[in-house]
Amino acid sequence: MGAPRLTLPSSSTRGLGLDSKRLIAAVEAAVTYYRDQLAHADGPHAYLVGRGLGVLVEREWPWRVGYAPPGWSSLTRHLRGVGFGDDELIGAGLSTRTRAGVLIDLFRDRIVFPVRDLAGHAVAFLGRASPGAGDGVPKYINSPETAIYDKGRLLFGVAEQQERLDARWTPVLVEGPADVLAVWLSYSRSGRPGAVALAPGGTMLTDHQAGMLQELPGASEGIIAAFDADPAGREAVDRAWQLLRQPRAPGPLLVAEFGAGADPADLLQAPNGRAQLRTALQRRARPMLDAVVEHRFARLIERHPRLLEDIDGRCAAVRALVPLLYEATGPDEAVRIARRIVALTGTGVDTVAIAALTHLECVLHGPKNARLLTSGRQAAGMKRRKGPAGE
Repeated sequence: MGAPRLTLPSSSTRGLGLDSKRLIAAVEAAVTYYRDQLAHADGPHAYLVGRGLGVLVEREWPWRVGYAPPGWSSLTRHLRGVGFGDDELIGAGLSTRTRAGVLIDLFRDRIVFPVRDLAGHAVAFLGRASPGAGDGVPKYINSPETAIYDKGRLLFGVAEQQERLDARWTPVLVEGPADVLAVWLSYSRSGRPGAVALAPGGTMLTDHQAGMLQELPGASEGIIAAFDADPAGREAVDRAWQLLRQPRAPGPLLVAEFGAGADPADLLQAPNGRAQLRTALQRRARPMLDAVVEHRFARLIERHPRLLEDIDGRCAAVRALVPLLYEATGPDEAVRIARRIVALTGTGVDTVAIAALTHLECVLHGPKNARLLTSGRQAAGMKRRKGPAGE
């Protein structure tokens, strides 16, 4: 049988007008069904064990990780059999119709991670492609938005780790569920406060999610971003910086960095991986703004590989980086960032200082007046350096 052609209803129509309690009950029933399927799925079982996540197979709570089997309609048939209607299955984001009108499962041959609301109810899933899936299969898919699930207003892992969050553990923002679980396992035998990971789950970090992180009890001690060391990971760090510093960060904003192509879930598999992950998160994390400056500089050089070969190019690099000086949280950080710009661009402190003043004048007076003021300042500087006429 070939792949059916799907007709996905828009998120604005999924579940509206249906009983939300029934939709939640359908998702909870799916959690139980998927959990039962994992016990008989050798490939997904072996994958989780190989990633250092075997405990999730043995221990049901709190995560209840499961497996969606490869059949087109196995979950749909099961939930119909226990009394759920087709509209409810579509409304809960569990099933969808093909263009021929056949109702099929949304998740097939995937390891599934339940997403819970703040009350602890399962309302959606994140589904990771099973080992051996073809190259054209997306690595992750997530439930569509429904009447019970707004992906931009939830963070994966909050409900399951409420005790750690209440105990003021340091929040760590990671990319996906495997990273959340890797950090959770790294502290499973620790009696001391540590780091607790959370993930957006199928979307870039939103304003609402950033607000949730800022309001966590442990955020006053800092928020750590821990993403893959790739372009997407760097962009995620930059976005986290812009959102979490507004209106004012409750504590230090930090970044934990890993090797190229690695992430917390990868580090967990290394020898003594749990201890290495704890060290990376809590002892080697560095200020997030430092990373943002380096990311912007790296993008400049990628676009203009010869930018630093002459003074005009180096000055242009300074002008591109210097606005980040004004995002520093205080004078000490601003001085550190200025020194970093000097080191990256190979310019002098005076060049960075003039560029910083020019940027401020552009903000206050507009670009034209700023150019006049800067020209006058540079001319005066040249006259001072030359000394009186005839000297």
